[in-house]
Amino acid sequence: MKIVLAVVHGLSKFLNSISSVALIAIMVLTTADVVLRIFKKPIVGTYEIVGLLGAVVIGFGIPLTSWIRGHIFVDFIIEKFPEGRKDVVNIFTRLLGIGLFFIAGWNLIIVGMDLYVTGEVSLTRQLPFYPIAYGLAVSCFVQCLVLICDIIKIFGGEFGGES
Repeated sequence: MKIVLAVVHGLSKFLNSISSVALIAIMVLTTADVVLRIFKKPIVGTYEIVGLLGAVVIGFGIPLTSWIRGHIFVDFIIEKFPEGRKDVVNIFTRLLGIGLFFIAGWNLIIVGMDLYVTGEVSLTRQLPFYPIAYGLAVSCFVQCLVLICDIIKIFGGEFGGES
């Protein structure tokens, strides 16, 4: 089981690295565009590139954020439960999350295939949309693995009872 947890954690870190690079690219591109506008030489397509990279930043950052539990917890009700019931609630919410992210990933693959077949691209830079859809689908499936690892940790007593 430790190997599975390590692999999923590694995948999450890899996706987060891509997310970090995309965020840096957004900052550099936006700054360069603002500076170049002073000289009447804006970067064409900045808005659409930032939009696509924004999807990468958010989507690829979700698995590691979930792994390290960096998101907001609203668990004031669950804290009143005994340990056994906390685990049941945590497993139930993880199963719901797995279902949600699996459906999202599956639909992103379908959308990506449609975008590929139709050849849909961005208006200004003619950047294809399908790689972003496929990448976000992969991120959704990695998130499913992270949630499965959460369930494994709950059964192993490593989860700590947080929701």
